[in-house]
Amino acid sequence: MIGAITSGRIADFIGRKGAMRMSAIFCITGWLAVYFSMGTLTLDVGRFLTGFGIGIFSYVVPVFIAEIAPKDLRGGLTTINQLMIVCGASVAYLLGTVISWRNLALTGILPCTFLLVGLFFIPESPRWLAKVGLEKEFEMALRKLRGKDADISLEAAEIQAYVDTLQSLPKARILDLFGSKYIRSVMIGIGLMVFQQFIGINGIGFYASQTFESAGLKNSNIGTIAYAIVQVPITVVGAFLMDRSGRRPLLMVSATGTFVGCFMAGASFYLKGNGILLEWVPILAVSGVLVYISAFSIGMGAVPWVIMSEVFPIHVKSAGGSLVVLVNWLGAWAVSFTFSFLMSWSATGTFMLYAGFCVLTILFVAKVVPETKGKTLEEIQAIINSRTWETRI
Repeated sequence: MIGAITSGRIADFIGRKGAMRMSAIFCITGWLAVYFSMGTLTLDVGRFLTGFGIGIFSYVVPVFIAEIAPKDLRGGLTTINQLMIVCGASVAYLLGTVISWRNLALTGILPCTFLLVGLFFIPESPRWLAKVGLEKEFEMALRKLRGKDADISLEAAEIQAYVDTLQSLPKARILDLFGSKYIRSVMIGIGLMVFQQFIGINGIGFYASQTFESAGLKNSNIGTIAYAIVQVPITVVGAFLMDRSGRRPLLMVSATGTFVGCFMAGASFYLKGNGILLEWVPILAVSGVLVYISAFSIGMGAVPWVIMSEVFPIHVKSAGGSLVVLVNWLGAWAVSFTFSFLMSWSATGTFMLYAGFCVLTILFVAKVVPETKGKTLEEIQAIINSRTWETRI
C-alpha cells in the first residue's frame, strides 16, 4: 500500500523505466533478506521491501504498456502483464509443492534480474517524454516503438497536442480527484478495483489448499496444482479476446462465471454441513473453485488494470493511479485477512457473500463502465466527459 501511494509520483519524477528499475532493486533486496533471514525482523524487512516494490510495479507496468501500445493492441498487450503475473503465480504454486519457502524466495530474484537487463533495450514512454518536454527523445522513442518506416506524424501530433493542453492545467493532488472534473474516472477505477478484490480472489486463492481440505479432498496438492495450471490458458484466451470482444463484455461474462463458481463452492459446504451427498462435496468444491478462477482469469483479473491505465488524463494519472492501486491493495489485505475468520463463521456464507459481490459487479459494469476498446487515450477522456456517459448513470 505504501508503494501504491508513492508509485504515481515516482513514475512521474524518474520516468516509467526509472520506476521499474527502482522497484526491481527493492524486490531483489527484499528476496535476499527473506532468503538469508535468521529471525523475524529480517524476514519482515524483506517482506516490506518486496511489498513496496510490487506496489510500484502494479501501477507503473500497466500504465507504461498503455502509453506505448497502439490503440488496437493496447488491451491485449496490457493483459499480457496479467498473463505474466498468472504464469509467475502458477510457477510459484507448483514450486511451492516441492521446494522450501526459503529457496522459493530465491527464485523471486530471477524475474527482477531479467527486468533490470531488459530495460536497457526498450524505449521510455513517449507520452511521459512529451510531458516532461523531451521532444527529440519523444519522437525517437515513438519511432522505435512503431518501426523506422512507420508514419508517426499523426500520432505524434495527437500526443503532443493532448500533452500541451494538459500542461496548462494545474497539477492534481489526490484530494482534487474527488472534484466534478475527475470523479467519473475515480468512480470507474476505484469501483472496478473494489469489486475485483471483494469477489474474494485473494482469500480463495491464498487459502485454496485449506479450502480443498475443508471440503474433504484427501490430497489438497492435487487441487492446488489444478488451480495453478488452469489460470494460464484461460488468461491467454482473455488476452486474445480483450481487443476483439471489448472490455465490458469480458467483465460481465467473467463476473457471471465467478458467481457460478462461488455458488458451487458454497453449495458444496452446505451439502457437507447437512450430511447430503457427501461423496460429491469435494468434487463440487474443487469444481467451483476452478470455475471461479477460470472466470476470474478471463476478465476480472486483467481488465480492471487495463481500464485503470486508460481512464485518467495523463496529468492526473499519477495521483489517480496511486489512489486506485492503494484501494486495490487495501482490498486485497482486507479479503486475505478476513477469509479464515469468515470460513470459521460459515463456509457456505463466505462463498455466498462473494457471490453477492459478483452480482453487484455485473450491475456496476453495466451502468458505469464505458467501453474503451479501439479508442485512443484521448478519445476515452472525451467519452467519460460526455453527456452520453452521464445519462447511463
